[in-house]
Amino acid sequence: MTASPRLELKNLTITHDVGALVSDLSLTLAAHRITALVGESGSGKSMTALAIMGLLPQGCSAQGSVLLNGTDSLLGLSDRKMCQLRGRRIGMIFQEPMTALNPVLQIGAQVAETLMVHRISPNRRAAMAQARAVLDRVGLAQIALDRYPHELSGGQRQRVAIAAAIAAAPDILIADEATTALDVTTQQGILALLKTLVAEDGMALLLITHDLAVVASMADEVAVMNQGRIIEKGETKRLLSRPRDPYTKALLSGARPTPKEPQPVAGETLLFVEGVSRIYPPKRLGLRKSEPFVAVRDANLTLKRGKCLGIVGGSGCGKSTLARAILGLEAAQSGKIVLDGTEVHPNMPLENRRRLSIVFQDPYGSFDPRWRVGRVIAEPLDLQNVPSNEVTSRVATALEQVGLSPQDAQKYPHQFSGGQRQRIAIARALITRPDIVVLDEAVSALDVSVRARVLDLLKSLQQELQLSYIFITHDLAVVAHMADTIAVMENGVIVEQGPAPQILSAPRHPYTQNLLNTAPRLDAAPQKGTVS
Repeated sequence: MTASPRLELKNLTITHDVGALVSDLSLTLAAHRITALVGESGSGKSMTALAIMGLLPQGCSAQGSVLLNGTDSLLGLSDRKMCQLRGRRIGMIFQEPMTALNPVLQIGAQVAETLMVHRISPNRRAAMAQARAVLDRVGLAQIALDRYPHELSGGQRQRVAIAAAIAAAPDILIADEATTALDVTTQQGILALLKTLVAEDGMALLLITHDLAVVASMADEVAVMNQGRIIEKGETKRLLSRPRDPYTKALLSGARPTPKEPQPVAGETLLFVEGVSRIYPPKRLGLRKSEPFVAVRDANLTLKRGKCLGIVGGSGCGKSTLARAILGLEAAQSGKIVLDGTEVHPNMPLENRRRLSIVFQDPYGSFDPRWRVGRVIAEPLDLQNVPSNEVTSRVATALEQVGLSPQDAQKYPHQFSGGQRQRIAIARALITRPDIVVLDEAVSALDVSVRARVLDLLKSLQQELQLSYIFITHDLAVVAHMADTIAVMENGVIVEQGPAPQILSAPRHPYTQNLLNTAPRLDAAPQKGTVS
């Protein structure tokens, strides 16, 4: 039996002063079905979702038709009428829950808000009771309604965002890169939840993502976008196994980074970490204090010169905390960190500090948008008394090393694409001529083709400059492509480490085995039905 259409987009065109952003797009979302919309950044995926929600940016206009349940046209409705549909008939989950959630409202109130706005619950007490039931359903039964978003982990915040989106049982759910930045175990839980909602509640799910492995395990059908147009669409298994368009073939190629050739992990030890623990002091909770929190416990690591150490694990396992200790940004309460014979700590000399650099996940968030790119890149030199003429020369060199032009130093960060901004972040990390670069989820937010180019850049820089990397990521395909050795962390403890081929092919610890088993794979087939 054919599933009934929930939403029909017919010849949707979105225009702006610069021209057409989306052209002649037609797509049908059906009950109990998951449709994936994939493509590179700027292809028009999110603009399509915003048009459906009536949230297009100022200056944009939409033509064509968007039919809800076959009758109600959404284009041209007043904002008042769209407010009656948002949340009630169409829900949306955004990529970054911390910006989608209100930081000054408790999570129970945020989920209850939709129920009260649409008068689904007769009063606040009933709305809060229903909010409790919805939060329980998304796996947050242990989290109190009076918690604030900043008190939750990334995965928990995303579940709150899902609870708010589904509270009124909408017909259509749009998930815009909703699992991109999550570790594999948390991601698996979120994806399983979304499958359950589609199977049990009869929702139509539009899954917007650049992660083709997620598409392979989730979607019934796929539409591929490029430069505002759908260039290919069809049943998931067919499209991913036998793509017809060259662009789709290129996307699939970029989604399969080749594992690194096994190499002897030998040579000079550049960094060793021995018995390091990082403990946070107790917090005051009303009239009592919490227990001290041990974020990292008795960590031991070794990094050889010119090699890459991958650190993987779930959110909150201690990866980034350990990285901050290695960078000398936070003091370890026990153990020692030694870089090329010199101990690393927060008060170490500047000459030693410049040998350690970092590239963050979100480059735009780590840039001052008021500064030109030249100043952004040169910032780490501020404390090193480098002559101004040398600063200019080193900025130009760093830009050229990452495949940009010295003239780009005069531009502002917002004038660059996401992949270019990440190259600028890498240039800033290189400006001090470091020995070790820490890459903290540095490619997780990039689409597959940009990610492939950035990874190739990192590899070429590693060979050219004899750099050593500490690569923190939840993407096991990226780890396989980059790392010589891997350390796996769980609850602050390194539970397993060794050569990358050994860890990835024959893991010994149950947690590592679970990580590998739950990671989405491109060869996976969508599993329908209820997921417990």
